[in-house]
Amino acid sequence: MLGTLRNPTFRHLFAAQIVALLGTGLATVALGLLAWQLAGDNAGAVLGTALAIKMVAYVTLAPVAAAIAERLPRRAFLVALDLIRAGVIAFLPFVDQVWHVYVLIFALQAASAGFTPAFQAVIPDVLKDEGDYTNALSLLRLSEDLEQLASPILAALLLTIVSFPVLFAGTVLGFVASAALVVTARLPARAPTEPGHFWRDVTKGIRIYTRTPRLRGLMVMEAAVAAAGAMVYVNTVVLVKARLGLGEDAVAWAFAGFGAGSMLAAVLLPRILDRLRDRPVMIGGAVLMVAGVALVPLVGHLAALIALWAVLGFGFSLTQTPIGRIVNRSAHEADRGAVFAAQFALSHACWLVTYPLAGWIGATAGLSAASLALAVIGAAGLVAVLRLWPANDPDAFAHSHDTLPFDHPHLMGERHHTHRFVVDDEHPRWASQL
Repeated sequence: MLGTLRNPTFRHLFAAQIVALLGTGLATVALGLLAWQLAGDNAGAVLGTALAIKMVAYVTLAPVAAAIAERLPRRAFLVALDLIRAGVIAFLPFVDQVWHVYVLIFALQAASAGFTPAFQAVIPDVLKDEGDYTNALSLLRLSEDLEQLASPILAALLLTIVSFPVLFAGTVLGFVASAALVVTARLPARAPTEPGHFWRDVTKGIRIYTRTPRLRGLMVMEAAVAAAGAMVYVNTVVLVKARLGLGEDAVAWAFAGFGAGSMLAAVLLPRILDRLRDRPVMIGGAVLMVAGVALVPLVGHLAALIALWAVLGFGFSLTQTPIGRIVNRSAHEADRGAVFAAQFALSHACWLVTYPLAGWIGATAGLSAASLALAVIGAAGLVAVLRLWPANDPDAFAHSHDTLPFDHPHLMGERHHTHRFVVDDEHPRWASQL
C-alpha cells in the first residue's frame, strides 16, 4: 500500500490531504468551544444548525462547483479553494454573534463542496493502474480515520498552553500548507472537453449518476449506510452517558472503536479487492452495519459497545473505500469531476435526512426504537441495492455499435461481447461508461 507514495504527485496530494484534515479537526474542537462561548447551554443547537448548514451546502453547491471547475485550471481551482477556506477560518475567532458563525460555516463548506470532489477526481488521473488507485483510496480512508483520533489529542495538548482561538490559527496553517503542496504537485492535464451550457453541465453528473444502474445501486446503498451510521454519530454520546451511565472518556473510547474497525478494513481492503469484486464487498459491509445497529438494544456495557462499534466501523470502510473505483469506472474521464460531485452531493443528502431522524427518534421513542427503526430503513435500502445493482455487473462492458436500444442486454448488466464500449449521457437508460 505504501508503495503508492513513490508517485511524487500523489505523495504531495496525500500530504495536502493530511494537513488539511488535521486543520479541520482542530477547527471542529474550536468551533464547539466557540459555540459554548456564544450560546452557553444552547451550544448543541448551534452546532446542530451548523451541521445542517454544512450538509445543505454540500448537497446544493457540489454540482455547481463541478461545472465551474470544468472551466478553470484544476490546480488553480484547488489552490484557490484552499485559500478561501483558510480566509474564512481566519475570521472565526473574531465573531461575536451566532449568525456570524452560520454565515462563515456556509462559506467554508461551500468551498469544501468544490474542493473535495475535484480532489477526488484528480487521483485516478494521477494513478492510472487500478491496483495503485485502490491502495490510494485505502490510504486516504486511513488518513481520515487517523484524523478523528489525532486531531482531538492534538487539540487537547494545545489547549493546555493556549486558548481555543489559537486552534483556528492551526486550521489556517493547515489549509495554507495544503494549498502549497497542491501548487508543488504536477497535476495531469484535464481530459479535453468543450464545456456546454453552464446549467446543463451543473446537472450532468446527476444525469449520468441516475442513468447508470451500478450508481443507482450505490446511491441506495449510501442511504442504508447513512441510516446505520447516523446511529453512531448522533447517539453514541447518549448511549454512553444515559444508558451506560459513563463519562466523557467512555464516549471517546466508543468512537475509537469505530475508528479502529474502519482503519483495519482500510488496511485489508487492497488484498480483499484483489480477490473479490466491489459489489459483494460493499454489500457485505452494509450488511455488517445494518445488522450491528439492530443489535444496539442488547448492549449493556462499554466493552460490548466498543466491539459493536468496531464492527460497524469495519463495515463502514468496506462500503466507503471502494466508491472511487465505482465512480471511476462509470464515467468518461472528462465527466469524472461531475460524477464525483454528484456522488458527493447525493451521499450527503442521505446523511442530511438520517442525522435528524436518528436524533428525533432517539429523543422521542428511545434509543432501542431508534436503532431498530434505522436498521429497518437500512435493510430496505439493502433490498433495493440487490434489485438496482446487477449481480453480474462487469467492470468493463462491451459494445460494437454507436448506440444502445432500450432493451439492450447490457442495460441489464449482462456480458455478451469482449470489447469495451463507450456511450454518452444522452442515452436514456445508460450513462457514459468506460
